[in-house]
Amino acid sequence: MEQHLSQYRIFYEVAKAGNISRAAKELYISQPAISKAIGKLESSLGVSLFTRNSRGVHLTDEGELLFVHTKAAFEFLDRGERELKRIREFNIGHLKIGVSNTLCRYILLPYLHQFIQQYPHIKITIECQSSAHTLSMLEHQQIDLGVVAEPENKKSLAFLPVMDIQDTFVSTKNYMDNLKLREGEDTDIFQTGNIMLLDRENMTRRYIDDYMAAHNIVPNQVLEVTTMDLLIEFARIGMGIGCVIREFVADSLADGSLIEIPLPDPVRKRTIGFSYNTLLPSSSLNLFLKFLSDKTA
Repeated sequence: MEQHLSQYRIFYEVAKAGNISRAAKELYISQPAISKAIGKLESSLGVSLFTRNSRGVHLTDEGELLFVHTKAAFEFLDRGERELKRIREFNIGHLKIGVSNTLCRYILLPYLHQFIQQYPHIKITIECQSSAHTLSMLEHQQIDLGVVAEPENKKSLAFLPVMDIQDTFVSTKNYMDNLKLREGEDTDIFQTGNIMLLDRENMTRRYIDDYMAAHNIVPNQVLEVTTMDLLIEFARIGMGIGCVIREFVADSLADGSLIEIPLPDPVRKRTIGFSYNTLLPSSSLNLFLKFLSDKTA
């Protein structure tokens, strides 16, 4: 069928006009060229599509049947072209983002707020999930963008850094005072305290587990929490010692509602940023990357 597409267009315009001369003006081609194209189409289909007289042309029964289908096809193509034009004019698109709950609140939302103001017609889908799942979806080209810690093995992924974060252990001063009153000033807090960590599905937890293993830290009593927000709130109400991201509790550390627990060595910082698959370009992704570039310039 591909080789006849132009012939179908000519047939469609002639059928609409009912006159070869008018169709020729509409298509900006000569009348003989139109007659030749119609003849080739009729020959290839093995039917007559028009009857001709001095007033013009009229569709045969077979021509009427073909016209119904070509009319639907070209109207469908016209709608597609109009939709593409609308998308181009209004920057309409779809941006699919994967992000953990924690990074969504503390990293992504401020950027999204400004991006939506600049590009209000782009549809945004958020997949809230673990960072490991986000990286997997990026590699399999199932999402456009991920907010993650910089991956060690990037493969086909590009990474745009946003900020460095550092994990630390915090509690209220009252909790530490009571723990030392009960267990002694020299107590090993990881043995006697209530250590609150993210659950094992979280990449931050795996990072902290590696840190504790490297420093022979073996918590005796662990409370697993599913989100960083809950972990921070539990620490604030004095439930125990929480492993949190320092940058996300900066205000609480500044006003003294939380205190930082000294560690043998600080936990190594991680870089958080936006990652995307270089094999999956999209207009919406390109707009977001340009927005990020303008923000960080």
